[in-house]
Formats: sequence, structure tokens, C-alpha cells
Amino acid sequence: MNHKHALKHPVFNTISQSAKELNVESYVIGGFVRDYLLKRGTAKDIDIVAVGSGIKLAKQVAKNLPNQPKVQVFKTYGTAMLKYDGIEIEFVGARKESYAKNSRNPTVENGTLQEDQNRRDFSINALALNLSETHFGDLLDPFNGIEDLKNKVIRTPLNPDITYSDDPLRMMRAIRFASQLGFKVAPESLKAITKNNDRLKIITKERIVVELNKILESETPSVGFLLLEKTKLLQHILPELVALKGIDEIEGQKHKDNFYHTLEVVDNISKHTKDVWLRWAALLHDVGKAPTKKFSKKVGWTFHGHEFEGSKMVYHIFKRLKMPLNDKMKFVQKMVFMSSRPIVLAQDMVTDSAVRRLVFDAGHYVEHLMTLCEADITTKNPKKFNKYHNNFKIVRQKIIEVEARDQIRNFQPPVSGEEIMKTFNLKPSKEIGIIKETIKEAILEGEIPNEHDAAFKLMLEKGKALGLKTSG
Repeated sequence: MNHKHALKHPVFNTISQSAKELNVESYVIGGFVRDYLLKRGTAKDIDIVAVGSGIKLAKQVAKNLPNQPKVQVFKTYGTAMLKYDGIEIEFVGARKESYAKNSRNPTVENGTLQEDQNRRDFSINALALNLSETHFGDLLDPFNGIEDLKNKVIRTPLNPDITYSDDPLRMMRAIRFASQLGFKVAPESLKAITKNNDRLKIITKERIVVELNKILESETPSVGFLLLEKTKLLQHILPELVALKGIDEIEGQKHKDNFYHTLEVVDNISKHTKDVWLRWAALLHDVGKAPTKKFSKKVGWTFHGHEFEGSKMVYHIFKRLKMPLNDKMKFVQKMVFMSSRPIVLAQDMVTDSAVRRLVFDAGHYVEHLMTLCEADITTKNPKKFNKYHNNFKIVRQKIIEVEARDQIRNFQPPVSGEEIMKTFNLKPSKEIGIIKETIKEAILEGEIPNEHDAAFKLMLEKGKALGLKTSG
């Protein structure tokens, strides 16, 4: 079958011509071919295999392209890369690989195209298009990848046991592709992943997180997380999530399965945000429930303080997975810590002061928090579901009104510490903190407006009560 129209970008003609000049065969392989056949839009990266030196071909292509782009050479891997017209093109020589037990980095030898396709992770990624002049656009499909694309199946070209044991990152990739593409993982593959799940230990945390983020960024992340749990990979990555699985029952009283609830929340939030860190917050919003779970005859199951416990756990999870411990981690912590606040508001008649405090504590992230809390409503009772969502609409409206009136979101005290010191002729002291806190509380409670004159008047009253005298 010929797919010449897939290669309409002029760069493919340049590659074909350059390969002819060097007298080597060249093929476009992998993701570009797969995504073209799936009609997933134009790829921004292209993998080229040369039956010969990939580095030499890259240099020849650069020479023949307008503006002669710079070639980056990765000698250790025998690969080279250049950027042209917003596309990253990677060149590699066809090779065969053999693996040592304790590493995913193979020993590499030159090989044929067939051997290069053998080393690919999945049949759908082993599809290649010929770039030679005479067979330009011909499809090479040694493992029935077209059939697997049609049937939406992730399958390894060779024995899955060997494929996954050789490079255990492929287990994560199989599940990531299933999640991204909405495919099924072939039963023999699932079996092999479960059997080899322990091998994930030789993979660096950074590489695992790249795949984990891609699962989280997919349209329905639960597809990937259910597979991670089923194959026991999740136990090696996020045991805190696995700990949420299961329902305990004492004296006829049960609690919901917080693992499945969490995945529902992640799917819900994914319909409303592409922000991966907000999706992380949804994934971890209940992790504190396993360590805080208690039963008492009076009230049944409780998870007191699970938000506080969960926010502390976020730091340890990010650290263990070598994820950024910067403002991204602090954002996830804040969302987990505050995750129940709007839900409490949505149960009662919302007072202005409760909304002011919510906006004060959430700051610029109040919108994110509301999105998380709306996703957290997974009740199957339509009456309850509608009640919560209607109340959230009221909370959102109140936030807009209170914010317009009181500017709490980016709260700056209307009276500064310097002004307090000057007025009462004070050096830095605890009285300044007491006065500032009194003003802040009065504004949040709605006792005074968020403006200078009213705050100044209250400052004088509080100062007097503290026995301070104004200077002059």
C-alpha cells in the first residue's frame, strides 16, 4: 500500500535525495506514521531510520536544506537531530540491540531495517514508510500494525515477556498509549506487564514521571490508572493511591472506595482543565484518607484532618518521584489542603465573611479550587448532585460580588506596618502584628471595608486598647 500523500512536506524529498547521494536506504518510522494513519493531526517530530549511518544522513540533509540547519549529534546513541520548519527530525542508523539484566540501555550493533523494526516497542510504532525514489511512500508493516491500529490494540512485535523485561519503561509506555489513544492492551501484554512489574525498579523516577504526566494529560486518565493498578505497577509509583482501594465495613457501616472515587474526580476535572498540576491535585486530593481513617460507633467512618495530612504527603510524593519541589508542588499542596473548604460552603447558606476567607486563603487559585471541588462531587444521587452544583453556582457568584467590593484576592493590608510604627512611635514589636491581624480579621468579617480610612480608625482604637500613645 502506498501513502505518498503522507510525505507531502518538502523535507521528505530532501531526505530521499540525500539518502540517494549517500547510497543508503532511508525510512520514516514510528509516531509520525502511526499518527498519520490515525488522522491525529500533523506530527511535530519525525524519526528517520537509515540503513547505514544516521549521523552522516543528518549532515547530508542539513547541507541540502535551505538555511542549512545546525545538526546536533549524540555520538553515544549514534543519533543526530535537526530542526527545520518547526519540525524536529531525528536520524538513527538501523540497529539491533541486546540487553543486560540490570539496565535498559542496550548494547547496539548495526542492523537491517527488519532488525530495527524488531526492536520497536509496539506493532503500531514499527510501521515505516519507504523514502527511496522508486518506492517513495510504500508502507512496511512486518507485525500487522495496520490491523492493530484498526482494532485499537497495543501489542509488542516480539514476545512481550522479552520486550518488557529488556526495557521496563515500555510497560509504562504501553499503558500511556492505551490511555492517550483509547486503545486496549493485548491480553498477553497485560499478563507480561503484571509478571514483570518488579522490573520497573531499574527505571529512573524522571522517566516514569514523563509517562505518568502523559497519562494524566490524556482525555480520560482513569483508563491509564486502572491499568497501572491492575498490573501492579502503581504499587511501585504511588502506593499512597493503592492504599485508598477497598471498602471497610464495621457494624453495617461502610465508606466509599476512595481509589475509584479519586479516578472519577480526575476524569471529571479533565473535562474542564488541561492544567496537569490541577489534575495532580485531583489525583492526590484524598491521599490523606488512608492514614486518617477511623471508626467510631457514634459517627461511623471518619477521615478527620485528611486534607492537612494529604498536603504533607504531597511534598514526600513529589520528592520521592524527583518532581519539582517549587511553586508547582506548593500549588498542589494548597489545593489538597483546601479541597474540602468550598464543599462545606456549598452545604450551608453562604455568608459573605466565609467567602471572603475562602478568597483570602486561596488567593489567585480560588478558580482552580472551585474547579477541583465541582469535580469532587461524584454522588450518584441526582437530587444531591444538583443541590451541590447549584450551591457552587451561588458560591461562585458570591466570590465575584465579594471580590469586586472588597479586593481580597491579592490582599494587601490598607495600613502598613511602617504607618503603625510611625503613628505610635514604635520599634518592631508584637503590638504591630496584633494591630495588623485585628484589621485583617475586621475586613474578612465585613466589620469594616477594605480601605485605608476605616482601617486607620480601627488601628487607633486598637492601639488605644493596647495602651499605646500616638506620637506628636
